[in-house]
Amino acid sequence: MKKIILAVLIGGFLSSSYAQNRTNYWQQHVDYTMDVNMDVENYQYTGTQKLVYTNNSPDALDRVFYHLYFNAFQPGSEMDIRLQNIQDPDRRMITEDKKSRIAGLSESEIGYLHVESLTQDGANVSFQEEGTVLVVDLAKPIPSGGKTTFEMTFKGQVPVQIRRSGRNNADGVALSMSQWYPKLAEYDFEGWHADPYIAREFHGVWGDFDVKLTLDKDYVVGGTGYLQNPQEIGHGYEAPGSSVKKQKGKTLTWHFKAPMVHDFMWAADPEYVHDTLQMVDGPTLHFFYKNDPKFLETWKAVQPMTEKAMNFFNRNIGEYPYEQYSVIQGGDGGMEYAMATLITGGDKPGSVIGTMIHELAHSWFQHVLATNESKHEWMDEGFTSFISALCSNEIREQNKENPFENSYKGYYNLALSGKEQPMSTHADRYDLNFAYGISAYSKGAVFLAQLGYVMGQDKLMETLRKYYEEFKFKHPVPNDIKRTAEKVSGMELDWYLTDWTQTTNTIDYGIKTVEPEGEGTKIIMERIGLMPMPIDVLLVYNDGSRETFYAPLRMMRGEKENPYPQIERTVLPDWPWAFPTYDFTINRPISDIQAVVIDPSQLMADINEENNVWQAEE
Repeated sequence: MKKIILAVLIGGFLSSSYAQNRTNYWQQHVDYTMDVNMDVENYQYTGTQKLVYTNNSPDALDRVFYHLYFNAFQPGSEMDIRLQNIQDPDRRMITEDKKSRIAGLSESEIGYLHVESLTQDGANVSFQEEGTVLVVDLAKPIPSGGKTTFEMTFKGQVPVQIRRSGRNNADGVALSMSQWYPKLAEYDFEGWHADPYIAREFHGVWGDFDVKLTLDKDYVVGGTGYLQNPQEIGHGYEAPGSSVKKQKGKTLTWHFKAPMVHDFMWAADPEYVHDTLQMVDGPTLHFFYKNDPKFLETWKAVQPMTEKAMNFFNRNIGEYPYEQYSVIQGGDGGMEYAMATLITGGDKPGSVIGTMIHELAHSWFQHVLATNESKHEWMDEGFTSFISALCSNEIREQNKENPFENSYKGYYNLALSGKEQPMSTHADRYDLNFAYGISAYSKGAVFLAQLGYVMGQDKLMETLRKYYEEFKFKHPVPNDIKRTAEKVSGMELDWYLTDWTQTTNTIDYGIKTVEPEGEGTKIIMERIGLMPMPIDVLLVYNDGSRETFYAPLRMMRGEKENPYPQIERTVLPDWPWAFPTYDFTINRPISDIQAVVIDPSQLMADINEENNVWQAEE
């Protein structure tokens, strides 16, 4: 029975989409032009940056902020101190004796990023470095609708690889260059988001990047953007069968352009193999990995799976909007960036493929739908976990009855631990990494899976496609996914967003009694937890027949279609949340009933499944 229902359930995740324009919305815009010189011997670099900033806000701005992320990788930084004081530090960032790896960095191993000069429209401005944030008092305010041009010189040092960025990672990759340049902070309807780099994710301004990187000519570079001078560079970028114009000197200058992105990452190594795969009616896929026999099998296996995953996400979310995507060995674990990802390689293809699927999904849920990851990390990590679970289940032929089972298990573990904090908690302010990780990834994925239970699976997938179409290249907030779901379903869903993301209220419904009622049977259910939900009830009879009953939640002001069309359903009167019990009567004697089951799909995140089933005594 469970298999039949779940087969119908999962099959309902594929449907069509439609678009709707968003109104009353503004966002800032940046155009970066950077010229950077990297010394691969001492890992120090210098650069110039010209930034044209368009103030589309209704406000005049008299100061701006830049992120200087590499300053986090220094003893005594906020990242270091937090690492030393959190109860469960990130294992990648501590030594075997559980001490901060940052605290032990020497002067030649630390990271830094310093602005040496900065002007606004040719006039000097006052600026002050405060850890990983540069505070800039402007020479003149930027009026609403106005533009200004900042020009700066800066210098940096690439840290020993600690987290995401860095040099000489565990796989031997020389340079993983993420969060490496002075990056203007986002200003939106909530104000400035100049968060210090302490532990978590990022937020950026949409814009166009024009970047020149000069470094040792033996190094192969991959990352964000389209290479503008492939016939001068070679290294696998040149047109097939063509010759490369040899450059004099010891260095090459790589020229990249990236339109409409909110970040720019690159990685480089002299031993990179560079493979390409041209998709049919799709982007060119690039793969960069160390020329080492122990990595070869993994990175060859990743390539066709990347194409399959790209096709899956294109069908089920919306078309990938760029002409290329790169999967690059580097960093630690996996981390998504604009048009590319950094992934550590290994001798286990399955692990790298799983990471690739997750990071590729971030191209939609973060690098096209650019939520503020510090405030709404569950919209990024959770939605990615949801869609990548569906993708893995299909393209890896896992055939799981419930692709989201691990996400539900993670959520239950957190909800019953006493350590949960609301999902509206700022990502840096979670007391435990354990609580952050499960809230962002598992509970975030359950938000969508369970929303499918509330509104129907076909409506959920329609919601995701509509959400993508309406909010791509914008900065959606939680209300946007809720309102999209309301428009698709016709339901009122504010209660769902509020309870699931802004509280730690739990769901617990149970079957209180099943008792004779004249010639029929009366079933009494109870609400034990504080969070409201509509309720599906399955009745299984001794003769093998089945039927379902559906009690919509009154405050939902609507009802979903029958999720099990092969089984007869009776829609009951609404259940008002304030009533702790609810009963209905069926016209069959209790002796006919084998079992009564609340939520046969198991997609309602009920923390106590034991009281969801009543079985007749044998």
